[in-house]
Amino acid sequence: VQLVESGGGLVQAGGSLRLSCAASGSTFSINAGNWYRQAPGKQRELVAGITSGDTTNYLDSVKGRFTISRDNAKTTMYLQMTSLKTEDTAVYYCMLRRMIGPLRYDYWGQGTQVTVSS
Repeated sequence: VQLVESGGGLVQAGGSLRLSCAASGSTFSINAGNWYRQAPGKQRELVAGITSGDTTNYLDSVKGRFTISRDNAKTTMYLQMTSLKTEDTAVYYCMLRRMIGPLRYDYWGQGTQVTVSS
């Protein structure tokens, strides 16, 4: 299973972007998912997560600005980013979790660049 991410790009500070993440070639119901980011010279960090029960959690620095969600069919995950800051510049990666019975499968996207200019 390959994941396709989209929605990244260049935006001015204060602007908004919406990232999407979905499986390519076949769809499955997303059990849970996370968005991560990695800026140059820094470690990858968890930005936001959504559980099977739709509980969400966020990195402190993005709380109130970013929103993670899934579509009703639970085949696509989103990250709505508003009030973007230059420090949000990074490559953003999605991870989708699929459960088949007791077995857990985690799939990763290829990453999408988000650049916020001042």
